[in-house]
Amino acid sequence: MLILAGHNVAMNSSQPGMLHAVLEEFLGHWRGITHLVPSAWGPERSAVAEISFTRAAGGFAVVQSYRHTEEDGTHFDGHGVFTVDPDHNDVLWYYVDSMGMPPGTPARCLWVDGVLRVERHSDRGSARHTFRVSDGVLTHTAELRIGDAQDFVPFMTSECRRH
Repeated sequence: MLILAGHNVAMNSSQPGMLHAVLEEFLGHWRGITHLVPSAWGPERSAVAEISFTRAAGGFAVVQSYRHTEEDGTHFDGHGVFTVDPDHNDVLWYYVDSMGMPPGTPARCLWVDGVLRVERHSDRGSARHTFRVSDGVLTHTAELRIGDAQDFVPFMTSECRRH
């Protein structure tokens, strides 16, 4: 039995799609705006965002694709795969993006009160992401803790509607 803060999902490795009981509300194609705060990667700005979540691997995974396009045409792409670690009853997130850094180990996710939370760690720092759907709006936030910093600081928030 996979227990994710308010969701009990039967673990049966011969049944694809069990992950979708947890991620079902994210499935689909979403469009909206990403707001980026001032950072080492640029000034405060907004970009057009597209996010999709689709079933993959015979129902054993959900693929996440993210793209934002800025006013000058530059863009950022990120791709994730959510799957289940049946040995530990955890949802895992494998992720790579157009920053060009090699992907690290998968991050373990927490599901708390309708919010999927995940932290990714590397030698460069940490990123904390949240995903939630409320009133038909998908919100994805990212906060960063770079180098020796003690606290996470906001980096971006995407708000999208199903398209």
